[in-house]
Amino acid sequence: MSFFILSASHRPNSQSKKVGEFIESRIKNLFPGQNCDLFSLENNPIPLWDSGVWEGTETWTQAWTPVKERLEKASAFIAITPEWGGMATPGIRNFLLLASGGPLSHKPGLIVSVSASRNGAYPVSELRANTTKNNQLCWIPEHVIVRDVESMLNEETPANQDDSYIRGRIDYALKLLNEYSKSLEDVRKSGVIDAKNYPFGM
Repeated sequence: MSFFILSASHRPNSQSKKVGEFIESRIKNLFPGQNCDLFSLENNPIPLWDSGVWEGTETWTQAWTPVKERLEKASAFIAITPEWGGMATPGIRNFLLLASGGPLSHKPGLIVSVSASRNGAYPVSELRANTTKNNQLCWIPEHVIVRDVESMLNEETPANQDDSYIRGRIDYALKLLNEYSKSLEDVRKSGVIDAKNYPFGM
């Protein structure tokens, strides 16, 4: 099993990346020996989608192919997005659009929303509603919202009851994601998937 963690904030030294690093450490603790790949959209390393993706232009061969290859190795996907103006980041939508046609197909995904205040629900709803048609990612029913993120997950031990709760919730979600990854591996190996005739959703 292998986990791919996407930190979808474009900002340098973001709270989302901090959450990603915490989740990476928990995966290593909960599932010793399993691979974990943390990728950050800090400073916008991937261009906005254009039709050159389909044509395999040099720009996209350099910008996306290495990331796609890393995604293909993963058996589970974790998407971490801050809530900006009640929305997920432009970068995460771009990323999931680029992932159409294979690297996330029939793999489980966990949504982690990050809020500087007491919000954070809108990106979860947004990502569940309309981000999986052509990449065929399977969001699991569980998700995590890290509220008041600047005061959460900062030290080795929890700072308060809220910090302790969200750490437990993250562990629970990761354990579920791990079990989904085992089950969906059977789906991918079943021979039922017909990517040639049905590569995209309706």
